[in-house]
Parts: sequence; structure tokens; C-alpha cells
Amino acid sequence: MIRYLIPHPLLSLTLVLVWLGLVNTVTVGNLVLAVLFGLVLPIFTKAYWPDRPKLGNPFKAIEYVLVVLWDIVVANVEVAMIILFKPEREIRSQWVPVPLDLTSAEAITVLAGTITMTPGTVSATLSADGRSILVHCLHTDDPAALRDGIKSRYERRLMEIFQ
Repeated sequence: MIRYLIPHPLLSLTLVLVWLGLVNTVTVGNLVLAVLFGLVLPIFTKAYWPDRPKLGNPFKAIEYVLVVLWDIVVANVEVAMIILFKPEREIRSQWVPVPLDLTSAEAITVLAGTITMTPGTVSATLSADGRSILVHCLHTDDPAALRDGIKSRYERRLMEIFQ
């Protein structure tokens, strides 16, 4: 019975928190509406989630978020320094293929989103077989180091979370 009422507990919790964040005021009415959304929307959408992802280690997700937030801050500074102080002729934009060990569609999506959210890099396309992602980097002298950084900082952690 509880599985029917709350088919996706993490989605329900996320919806409640996002709603409360959007209204920016915690009142009884907003809390009731948030809980209502958190309970009703997953019930209506559960048919679209037949093979929902299993989180192998949800606490690693917290570590992943902290690493990504730190990398976004550092990348913002690096991009600002490139734009402000590096002459255009010295900027070396690169297309870097990153081979993937991830197999979960959800994990690959999170990786692509993470790459795009990090200033200075954009995930451009996923290969047809899903085994590599093409990343554009604003500036790098060492494409192999960029590839290895993505694999060690993000992909490794995502494998621990999703597989």
C-alpha cells in the first residue's frame, strides 16, 4: 500500500523541496501544497518510470554534488581569467572525445549535464552506441588531462552512485 501511495520517495521529497524553494516562503499552506504535489505527481507519472534507476550509494551523491559545486566555482574563475587576460591567439579550444564506462542512461545524462554546467566545457553529442561523449573545451593545452579529469572526478563517482 505504501509503495502505491509513494512510488518514488526521492522524487516526492525532491518535489516538496523544489516547491518550497520556488515559493520562497514556508507556510502551512505552501507545505500542504508541496506535500500534495510530492504525493500526487509521482503517482500520475509512475507509468513513465518502469525501469527507474537504482542508486547504489545515495550518500555518494552528496559527495558528487559538492565536487561539482566546487568545480563550478573554480571553473568560473578560470574562465574569467582566460577571457580577461589571455590573448585570443593563445586560446586553444579543443574537441575532446571522452570514452564512457557508464552504461546507465541516467548516469550518462547526469555526466553530460555536469560537463555542460561547468563553465568552459560543453557536452556536444553522445555517440550512437553510447560509449563516448564529445566535449568542447574553451581552452586546454592537454586534451588527455581534460578527458582523464572528467573520468576520474565525475564518471568514477557516477559509477559508484548508479551502478
